[in-house]
Amino acid sequence: MKIDRLIGMLSILLQEEKTTAPELAERFEVSKRTINRDIEDLCKAGIPIRTAQGSGGGISIMDGYRMDRTILTSKDMQMILARLRSLDSVSGSSYYSQLMEKIQAGSSEFITGRDSILIDLSSWYRDSLAPKIETIQDAIGDRRLIRFRYYAPSGESDRTVEPYYLAFRWSSWYLWAWCLKRKDYRLFKLNRMDRVQKTEKSFECREVAMLDLSNEKIFPGGIKVKALFEPEQKWQLVEEFWPSCFTETDDGRLLFTADYTDIENLVTWIMTFGDKAELLEPKEAREKIASMVQKMITVYKEAEHGGI
Repeated sequence: MKIDRLIGMLSILLQEEKTTAPELAERFEVSKRTINRDIEDLCKAGIPIRTAQGSGGGISIMDGYRMDRTILTSKDMQMILARLRSLDSVSGSSYYSQLMEKIQAGSSEFITGRDSILIDLSSWYRDSLAPKIETIQDAIGDRRLIRFRYYAPSGESDRTVEPYYLAFRWSSWYLWAWCLKRKDYRLFKLNRMDRVQKTEKSFECREVAMLDLSNEKIFPGGIKVKALFEPEQKWQLVEEFWPSCFTETDDGRLLFTADYTDIENLVTWIMTFGDKAELLEPKEAREKIASMVQKMITVYKEAEHGGI
């Protein structure tokens, strides 16, 4: 992956006085053009790299530059390691574990006590997420198009995109990419992506629009919801929304009010509560639920009388 190369290249440049692009390309098994792009990225990250052309030339770090890790406190190191562990939870390789071992081996004086922060970004989907994330990371680093099958409320379709960012928000992973089909930037949810493949076709980076992961972008809202819940559902409302999302009525039930994303998701969510919830508004969603319940009654009555 690209991050592997960047760290490896930085390590070489810190240890050796000088190297060349062809030597780095051979060492990391990539093209000279890829190495030149990596050098640009290191420069953008603030590493003072110097290049010289001609005989005796090469790539080196400016004299006097050192990475002084004494600026890192114990708290800094704990936070770095916590973030590395979180990435390792969805990594398709052991890279982050190896990197953590290297940091810990050289920083024992900064790390004391037990780990206080443990983050797992994989949720229930580690087996399916890790290969997707690794493929997409490789494609972003190599600037290659990816293609996949995408499943959305509006239907399923085949997409080819220019991948730019992987992001984690609201318990889900997303890909921010330029969609060749829609001719615009799109946010794709990884759990809805299938058969993700990196193609051999490269692309030139665009002026990438800023990734918007605000609540309004991921959960557009716009649908005013009002519902009554039984008191024993209070914990779930607090967990999924917030304590101020409901008020207690005179009969002890919870009057819930909020904005919701779309009708279909709202209906599905309310139905998970069974008879512990009654949707009051919007009327359209209430009618959908009533229709679904009637169909379910018919299905189960037929099954009860040997309809299956």
